[in-house]
Amino acid sequence: MGLEELQHNFLTGRVEDLVKWARRNSVWPVTFGLACCAIEMMSVGAADFDISRFGMEVFRGSPRQADLMIVAGRVSQKMAPVLRQVYDQMMEPKWVISMGVCASTGGMFNNYAIVQGVDQIVPVDVYAPGCPPSPEMLLHAILTLHEKIRTGEITRRRGPASQRPEELAGWVPERPDAVRLGTPR
Repeated sequence: MGLEELQHNFLTGRVEDLVKWARRNSVWPVTFGLACCAIEMMSVGAADFDISRFGMEVFRGSPRQADLMIVAGRVSQKMAPVLRQVYDQMMEPKWVISMGVCASTGGMFNNYAIVQGVDQIVPVDVYAPGCPPSPEMLLHAILTLHEKIRTGEITRRRGPASQRPEELAGWVPERPDAVRLGTPR
């Protein structure tokens, strides 16, 4: 029996599982704290919650070294192009967690100065609700993202990274790809 008679996933399936395992256990977040949710995001890195057990002990200062953006807090219209620029500079594959009700929907700031949902600027993978969400909620969002990485395709791309916020006005993904979290049990 030669290799051509074997199932197509005999070798490639195992290599794909290894790549997914490595990606899941080495997600490096970039800091993008904009308001009070950033305090809760910082506490996740402290000893009480310790995200270093997930391979995320260092928040990267450069987007070129990160593959996860945690948007914590409200995004103003002036900050939206900066957010998109940081997202564009991140390496592929990249993921986004929208932390807090202000980042997810604009929250109580229903006015012209605040973006009504960060998903108008960048595609979001996991939404973590709350005002502000607790560190446990962010850990739950990270674990949900890990599960999404484990079960997803390793070659999936989101589209051209050259799109600018002006081109994304009214941007909605073709199919909903984000996970909205409830209260963790």
